[in-house]
Amino acid sequence: MKRLLSISTLLGLLGSSLYAIPSLAEEAAAAAAEAPAVLNSGDTAWMIVATVLVIIMAVPGLAIFYGGLARAKNMLSVLMQVMVTFSLLSVLWAVFGYSLVFTDGNAVIGGLSKAFLNGITPDSLQGTIPELLFVTFQMTFAAITPALIVGGFAERIKFSAVLLFMALWMTFSYVPMAHMVWGGGWIGELGAADFAGGTVVHINAGVAALVGALVLGKRIGFGKEAMPPHSLVMTMIGGSLLWAGWFGFNVGSELAADGVAGLAVVNTQLATAAAVIGWTFAEWLIKGKPSMLGAVSGAIAGLVAITPACGFVGPMGAIILGFIASFVSLWAVTKLKNALGYDDTMDVFGIHGIAGIIGAIGTGVFMAPSLGGVGYDEGVTMGHQVYVQTVSVGFTLIYVAVVSYILYKIVDLVIGLRVTEDDEREGLDTASHGERAYHS
Repeated sequence: MKRLLSISTLLGLLGSSLYAIPSLAEEAAAAAAEAPAVLNSGDTAWMIVATVLVIIMAVPGLAIFYGGLARAKNMLSVLMQVMVTFSLLSVLWAVFGYSLVFTDGNAVIGGLSKAFLNGITPDSLQGTIPELLFVTFQMTFAAITPALIVGGFAERIKFSAVLLFMALWMTFSYVPMAHMVWGGGWIGELGAADFAGGTVVHINAGVAALVGALVLGKRIGFGKEAMPPHSLVMTMIGGSLLWAGWFGFNVGSELAADGVAGLAVVNTQLATAAAVIGWTFAEWLIKGKPSMLGAVSGAIAGLVAITPACGFVGPMGAIILGFIASFVSLWAVTKLKNALGYDDTMDVFGIHGIAGIIGAIGTGVFMAPSLGGVGYDEGVTMGHQVYVQTVSVGFTLIYVAVVSYILYKIVDLVIGLRVTEDDEREGLDTASHGERAYHS
């Protein structure tokens, strides 16, 4: 009887233990979920490098790239517009931009709980990196995106108008778009995939540049006299700095040194290289001679196209995206621009806008596991993902066009957009800044 009792007791205890196992597992999972984030020194070190790389993209990269494309009499004006825009918007990002993007709010905009970086200390973390580092990394995005717009209206705009427009545009275009995509807003909730800024950065800036070109009108002599870049050497150097710095832009958007970051590295390189080859051979076939300007333009188109896709597609998908972007962008900066007759000085829309659209929609296709991508969320098909990507692109095009047009008109009413005809003919280096890039 005692033996039977012992066996019965043992079985009862065993049953109780087995019954408790799921509960213990649930408690462990809950405890892990509630565990505080821990700083990872490897991720932190990489993100510091990535942040510096994006700064190099802007100054000197973008500034030199655009400066070389300008005429010699406007070289310094372009450098100033890029550098001072980048600096001004860095400060505004700390004052209110970061808070409006990355704090709770509504579907369109965040709140002001972290305005002036309130409450963020050296011990605050964003994932596995210091939040102050995350603030700075995102600051570089917010500052370089408006600087891209400079290429659309270069050589004919007042410096004061540039600064006022950029401050307003970051507030009413970049900040809401970034919140809607990355800060918990409705585009992100819709399921749109944008790894590093196809809609937020490139379509956003490309459309604003096109609207600016249309509102300001053509440069004096546009279409009647030659306006070639004054230094393709500088443009190539600037473009190469953009290519190198773009790894900080794309790979850094993973916010970690991990396998996805490795995927973003190879995709960024392959898409860019494919676009250089695609543009070069297409131009060679069409015009009979391949150009340096074409090769560097292809590189930028490939970089733009892979930006939203770099963490989601496979290497072969990246190559295809690069090729497609180079062909379509080449068509945009030649056939489309000539047909519509707009004067987008440095083809910001034709490259950033068009390649951004290709990349954003193409992401929905090449995410497919059958095409080497990482796959879709559970229950999501390629058709649905492409639909979501297309909706996000369509909304961005309309929203940014309307907001940009209104802001240009406000600036024109307040201080005027365009320099005088005499100043434009003289060149903005001397007329606006009292100095010259070159002395004969």
